[in-house]
Amino acid sequence: MSTVTGTTASNSTTGSTGGASSLASTSASDLQDRFLKLLVAQLSNQDPMNPMDNAQLTSQIAQINTVTGIEKLNSTVSGLATQASTTQTLQAAAVVGKNVLTEGKTLAYSSDGKTAMGAVVLDAAATEVTVKVTNAAGQVIDTKSLGALPAGEHDITLDASGYPSDQELTFNVTATNKGDAVGSTTLMYDSVTSVSTTSDGLTLNLSRNGSKPYSAIYSIL
Repeated sequence: MSTVTGTTASNSTTGSTGGASSLASTSASDLQDRFLKLLVAQLSNQDPMNPMDNAQLTSQIAQINTVTGIEKLNSTVSGLATQASTTQTLQAAAVVGKNVLTEGKTLAYSSDGKTAMGAVVLDAAATEVTVKVTNAAGQVIDTKSLGALPAGEHDITLDASGYPSDQELTFNVTATNKGDAVGSTTLMYDSVTSVSTTSDGLTLNLSRNGSKPYSAIYSIL
């Protein structure tokens, strides 16, 4: 696994890609050379009374061309995949140090500590959306109605002047449409400390919410 902690990253794959391409080229060249030698030997030692016909010769040449073409195609695809992975990593490195919105329930605070912030994504329009704030002991310390909201992403801002400052607070959202439940996803503010590449793809390492796949990021702020 490699990790990018700044806005630049070195490309360590260029040499290996070139090596793979050279190896594939050499392999294809050797294969063609061996085929030609065998073909010449076959033609030299064939039965004059029963020589190889043009169809057989054409078939063998077509087979060697197919094998050579597949090797070159595999080499090209491998090179493109490596290049795409490197480009994606460099693009992801640009978000290091930035704030993002990702799935989570922990409230963030404004610089003066007077406003608590989060967000929610509603699966459908809701006639009533309610936010409940919970302390570390699991007790609800605040409830706020957001009223009716359309489907989509919405910011949540709460008056935090009476909230305890010595613990992290979480929030939950309940949404209904004329009494029927509406699906929702709570989002929390976080910042990206580094980007890692693993066998599963790109992972963003966050300051508050651990590691998340790049696809789990809803917004880059």
